[in-house]
Amino acid sequence: MPTGPSPLPAADRPESGPFFGRRPTATEIAAVLVKHRAWLDGSDLSGADLSGADLGGAGLSGADLRRADLSGADLRGADLSGADLRGADLRGADLSAADLSGADLRVANLRVANLRRADLRRANLSGADLRRANLSGADLSGADLRRADLSGANLRGADLSGVDLRGADKAPLEIPIVNDLDAAIHAQVCGTDPPGTLNMSQWHTCETTHCRAGWAIHLAGEAGRRLEDAVGACAAGALIYHASTGRVPDFYAPDADALADICQLAEVQS
Repeated sequence: MPTGPSPLPAADRPESGPFFGRRPTATEIAAVLVKHRAWLDGSDLSGADLSGADLGGAGLSGADLRRADLSGADLRGADLSGADLRGADLRGADLSAADLSGADLRVANLRVANLRRADLRRANLSGADLRRANLSGADLSGADLRRADLSGANLRGADLSGVDLRGADKAPLEIPIVNDLDAAIHAQVCGTDPPGTLNMSQWHTCETTHCRAGWAIHLAGEAGRRLEDAVGACAAGALIYHASTGRVPDFYAPDADALADICQLAEVQS
């Protein structure tokens, strides 16, 4: 049996109010929900106009925000994990430290958006416009960035481990290519002239000891060092790896797993 209050009899229900006698629009629903952020999880806000809205810290996990206008919105620290943001307008939005893990951001407009330290693990950003976006310190591990436009984006300190960058525009970055990269690393860490070491716990330890990303940068020479100076070790290693092999490996795998993968790929490349 229900324990909540009984609904008002029809005769006692108010016959006034902003939505009396008509269905509220998505934007009107959104305006109400913004005032009651605890209700936003899983909400259908597709096509809503939330431009400039203060949604900092809001719970929007799993929300339907397809084609929503969130341009200039404050979404700092918001939970957008698993949200559907396909085709959403997020130009200039502040998404710093937001949780966008597993979110669907296909063809979303994120131009000049602030995604500093955002969690974008396994997010689908294929075809997204990320021109001049701030992705510094963002976790993009495992994200799909196929055909995304990253031209002018700030990737300093971003984690690009395991990302798919096929067809992505990364201009104006100059990304060097190391032919047969895994075979070259294998020759360094398994050879004896001179002996090299794979240490996955540090980007660079010394001239002959690096992690997988560090070896990619080291083997790319001066161009690799310039790229590292521009975007940081993880992003530089990922960009060099992708340009050289078409894939980005897991830069946080244990030493034994990383070495086994390098050996396997070195055999294919040799």
